[in-house]
Amino acid sequence: MAELSKFQAVLQCKCPRCRKGDIFTGSAYAFKLQKTNINCPVCNLKFEREPGFFYVAMFVSYAMNVAEIITIGVASYILGLPLIYENLWYYVGLILFGVLLLSPINYRYSRVILLHWLTPGLGYVSGSGLNK
Repeated sequence: MAELSKFQAVLQCKCPRCRKGDIFTGSAYAFKLQKTNINCPVCNLKFEREPGFFYVAMFVSYAMNVAEIITIGVASYILGLPLIYENLWYYVGLILFGVLLLSPINYRYSRVILLHWLTPGLGYVSGSGLNK
């Protein structure tokens, strides 16, 4: 099996150390609740580095939400929804629908971005998954 690049590991929600183990159980839009694994199933890396570590992911998720809100608003305007007072509730409805639809993705990728790019000292170690 070929080693994943960092970008592929982020897209597939893989462990930042070995890039083989899954960070989450199940898929983003499954009927059961998404859960973050405590440890990597391959290299045994503890994902929550310290108590409250994933609270920082809220700030990443906030930035993702702002970008999504702006994108949905601009896309609605470009696709023909006039920017007038009478259409205010259409914009609000579209934005709320988009934010609710993308919330499982935000939850998942805010944690992945935090682990892969915003955690100092946590990087890829070639062959780290071979010890198990």
